[in-house]
Amino acid sequence: MSKNSAQYSKQYGIGIEKFLVGKSFFVTGATGFLAKVLIEKILRTAPEVGKIFLLIKAESEEAASKRLKDEVINAELFKCLQQTYGECYQDFMLNKLVPVVGNISESNLGLEGDLAKVIANEVDVIINSAANTTLHERYDIAIDINTRGPSHVMNFAKKCKKIKVFVHMSTAYVNGKRQGRIMEKPFYMGDTIARELNFNNSKIEPKLDVEKEIELAMKSKKALENDEDARKKMKELGLERARKYGWEVTYVFTKAMGEMMIDTLKENIPVVIIRPSLIHSTYKEPFAGWIQGNRILDLMILYYGRGQLNEFVGDPSGILDVVPVDMVVNATLAAIAKHGQVVIQKPEVKVYQIVSSVTNPLVTKYLLSFLHEYFDSSPFLDSKGSPIRVPLMKLFSSMEDFSAHLLDGAMQRSIIGSSNGELLAQKQYEILRRKEFANVYLPYGFYAGRFDCSNTLGLMQIMNEEEKKKFGFDMGSIDWKHYITNVHVPGLMRNVMKEKRGETLVGAGNKIPGGPKFYKSKL
Repeated sequence: MSKNSAQYSKQYGIGIEKFLVGKSFFVTGATGFLAKVLIEKILRTAPEVGKIFLLIKAESEEAASKRLKDEVINAELFKCLQQTYGECYQDFMLNKLVPVVGNISESNLGLEGDLAKVIANEVDVIINSAANTTLHERYDIAIDINTRGPSHVMNFAKKCKKIKVFVHMSTAYVNGKRQGRIMEKPFYMGDTIARELNFNNSKIEPKLDVEKEIELAMKSKKALENDEDARKKMKELGLERARKYGWEVTYVFTKAMGEMMIDTLKENIPVVIIRPSLIHSTYKEPFAGWIQGNRILDLMILYYGRGQLNEFVGDPSGILDVVPVDMVVNATLAAIAKHGQVVIQKPEVKVYQIVSSVTNPLVTKYLLSFLHEYFDSSPFLDSKGSPIRVPLMKLFSSMEDFSAHLLDGAMQRSIIGSSNGELLAQKQYEILRRKEFANVYLPYGFYAGRFDCSNTLGLMQIMNEEEKKKFGFDMGSIDWKHYITNVHVPGLMRNVMKEKRGETLVGAGNKIPGGPKFYKSKL
């Protein structure tokens, strides 16, 4: 049965492993959470893969090589490969992984010399995984990386003689304020959620001009060069533009514009856009519970466990769309194999939403119950070594109710403790930080959409049984209680906090975070 006719059989499946053999990859964002899991999976399941060129932001080749060794080769994630290859592990990895000094913010990705030509001649698959994931980033920075960056990668892809498929790692939340069942459809230049939903009940909704948005961001940056409030004003500009066109935060707005740029520039290159929802720790592979950094839910989990977040904002019956990173990687590889070997006359943009809200929804109240159960049996210890007991988290249905509750509690504590004005000011500051913290979660705690995943389910249907075992991504198979209490939270403690269960958490007296460094989401 011909693969060119896009027909597959239960016997042969997609042919994922066969496709990977001998193929060369070019990966941006290579030291990031998702890309590292992807690289590990390729090397573990298809050791006969060709070169994997990794774009790394560094000052020199030596610095890029150091980052490759420190952040990839020596990472715990690769311990299965370390065990497989033993003393030959370093040689195997250095033979497969090629560090490339570059930056997606630069034209031609900052690539120079012979290596750029080698990549252009050898690469079969390009995976753009680089992104700035800070939710409320400066507009100029977010546009530079999330909008202009993909266009630079696509322009480089058009120089690649053997390229079979271009993969762009996006997020399901590029769908902005869409509601109901949200289909897997690409963005075309000028699309806006505001016009689609007609927010203002107007016959004329604002039309999005991406080039003008880029120009606005760069001009605003230059105009504010000597302004001490430039950072704040550029962040406000990003939010203002995002909300004007129907997106909640700057991050997802600039990612959506990045998708538009890719579609406009693609010419004859087949494009796969992967839109995961909230990516969290590995479910099974290469081992359960591996994570890098704090994902979107993790700070909430940690501060709750420490007894510092007993109330929050959210809908108890709402759905949190969470996906394990290894399932995202498996679906991505299945899509790469499918689209990388199918010859079609008119290359298309195919969107895959790797999500759980339709097939296996995680209800907020159940998540909170799982967390309470976990910390009740495995509590943090305070500075005196006593267990920190936490109640079931209480949710407020709006920021107004949450703010009123915080203010009322702060006032009562101030009256009981002291009438000192400095203490009251401290309590007010604490309220502000908690509100800032809660604001990060609002787009997810009250999200009204449910992400359709028909294309993703279609991938599973054409896989054979062996592929489903090796590259499975059936969200319906996830036992959420098991995942939260036995996999994710223990993994969070082990990999992020570097603490064994039952030990005192370093900095246990720290307050709820706020300010610019906090707003780093990992979608």
